[in-house]
Amino acid sequence: MTRSIGAALATGALMALAAAPLHADSATFNTPSLTPEIATKAVEAAVDACRDRNAQVTAAVVDRFGTTQALKRDRFAGPHTVGTAQSKAWTAVSFRTDTLELRDDAFPGEVSYGIQHLPNVTILGGGAQVTSDGRIVAGIGVSGSPSGDVDHQCAMDAIDAIQDDLL
Repeated sequence: MTRSIGAALATGALMALAAAPLHADSATFNTPSLTPEIATKAVEAAVDACRDRNAQVTAAVVDRFGTTQALKRDRFAGPHTVGTAQSKAWTAVSFRTDTLELRDDAFPGEVSYGIQHLPNVTILGGGAQVTSDGRIVAGIGVSGSPSGDVDHQCAMDAIDAIQDDLL
């Protein structure tokens, strides 16, 4: 009888080992992020794109975890645009969704209604994810143009400006 219990325990242990995930041998993972030079290039491209649209804005790039990497405020951008640009970038990486899309999903009765009441969340257009090889590497936020749609276009122009650097 003790032999059958021992055999059952051994069989169970072997089955547990066979079911263990193959990646369990590593307790760490790599998370790519932008270099400071590319983050700076992105905010400069966003501000320039909005200047071409006659808008004075602030642009911010945050890393994958929401920490600000680069920020540029045009000389006549309002003082509120600094925090708003950072919050838009943070929101895009935090929710893994561009803020223009979140804005459309946050009306009363919609699936994301209420998220605008969470701390640091800004669901106005102008926050976008920066991705490389299918992974989020940063977020960019633009604030200060006459509309969130223009802020979003400036953010997208900035992402286009650094696209070759992301490969």
